[in-house]
Amino acid sequence: MMTAGELCRTIIVDDEMLIRQGIKHYINWEQEGFMIVGEAANGQEALDLIESAKPHIIITDIVMPIMDGEELTRIVKEKYPHIEVIILSSFGEFDYVRSTFQNGVVDYILKPKLNAEVLLKALKTAAGRIPLFQTLINRTDTVVPIEQMVNKLISGYEVTYDAESLKEIFPYSHYCLLGIDLKYSQSQNIREVDAYIKTKMDDACKGHLSQMVYESFIIEPGIIVYLVNIMKSSLPEILQLGSQLATSIPGISLALSEEFTEFSQLGSLYKESLLKLFNYRFYFPEKQFLTKQTLPYVPPKCENFNLDRFTEELKRKHFDLAFQYLQDHVKALSACYTTDIYEFKAFFGNIIFNITILLSNMRYDVTGLENAKYSYFRSIDEATSAIATVELMNRFIEETKNCIFTVQSKPEDINMKKLTEYIAEHFAEPLTLTGVAKHFHFNPSYLSSYFSSHNKEGFIEYLNKIRIEEASKLLIEGTESISEISGMVGYSDHSYFCKVFKKIKGLSPSQYKRKQKLR
Repeated sequence: MMTAGELCRTIIVDDEMLIRQGIKHYINWEQEGFMIVGEAANGQEALDLIESAKPHIIITDIVMPIMDGEELTRIVKEKYPHIEVIILSSFGEFDYVRSTFQNGVVDYILKPKLNAEVLLKALKTAAGRIPLFQTLINRTDTVVPIEQMVNKLISGYEVTYDAESLKEIFPYSHYCLLGIDLKYSQSQNIREVDAYIKTKMDDACKGHLSQMVYESFIIEPGIIVYLVNIMKSSLPEILQLGSQLATSIPGISLALSEEFTEFSQLGSLYKESLLKLFNYRFYFPEKQFLTKQTLPYVPPKCENFNLDRFTEELKRKHFDLAFQYLQDHVKALSACYTTDIYEFKAFFGNIIFNITILLSNMRYDVTGLENAKYSYFRSIDEATSAIATVELMNRFIEETKNCIFTVQSKPEDINMKKLTEYIAEHFAEPLTLTGVAKHFHFNPSYLSSYFSSHNKEGFIEYLNKIRIEEASKLLIEGTESISEISGMVGYSDHSYFCKVFKKIKGLSPSQYKRKQKLR
């Protein structure tokens, strides 16, 4: 229940961040008598927030992953009948909306018609059903709660506050943010962890950190932030306290931001210091407590992966070279801990996709890889560390090698043998890809792809190599002129022959002949 004059606590639930941001920015919440105490991307996250945020109103979308708004409404009305629910919906979702009304929602808003006036009307309708709620419209003496100011600063808003009043709450010269991240910890209960941390911090306030005050906030599901106000001389002791907390609660991630002196800096320090530290733990899963001072030297930005080089090595069946290049790049990428986690994971997903497609085009049986790749995509998306992600990649590479080895251990491909034998017998003739394809009853484009995937060189490269090798023998052993030799090995254009010869041998035909005779 709420007391008279209290701001009406509201949670926003929508899987689209832009919708959540829009709702937060539509109205001046505290001036209208409301405050946002949390947001969630689905119904399950909202349920996890309720105990700590203690909302009076929930604004929720209908269609969401994991748990939709219909199920959320049903559970909320069963467990927390005092909480009022407002539904967001699109035009085509009326059947869902009707079912939520049966569960006791107070109102619904069509998303295409969502604006400040419609939102405020729905909020006031919901608030009117809450005992003792007194709207604070046009109140100029409304004191914005610390929690609301923190949420606004973190959302990027400027907050007007009375410095003297704030000093009564936070009397000391410096601030820092101690954060607890439980997003990847399945074994820890957020309320139990919060209670434990508060006990330890209260003990510190009564003991060696007597010049310290703090406030705690659940900013988003799984993250608790403690805004610590302290004297600068006591900052080393906060480091020590953070380290002790990390060792006493296995499986959690703690981070301590840089210190700051102005309350208005809170939002930027949260994003630029605390959240970055949380992300860095992805690369340092063994470190439970991270600060800027405990981070290693940042290596230079990893060079971009040369996909063309990697693909070319695979096409030429230089598998060891291709996979060694990939693993060297992964090692360098993993060391660059400032790389965005989404970007890091996306690289692995793209590589798995490209390898599967390329091997399929090379006529390998990739049925097993095709069946497994979506499992790999899901596991990579859920991976909680760079080490776990790299292990998944290494496992996929081993499966890929097994796929390749199975094919390579089979007897030589009969069709490929026939093709190379035919070229060896007829290279002196005006061979073309189209002519050879017609001879073997192949489609020309298929023959080109087939030849490249079963041989180190493409059709033209292979034909040129055979012709130039024969021309080299004739230049050394024969008495014919260079012009005659070019025709003997299948080239009707003498200048083109010379160009191809130099490209393959590195010397012109005449230079090659002179060099060989000098030996």
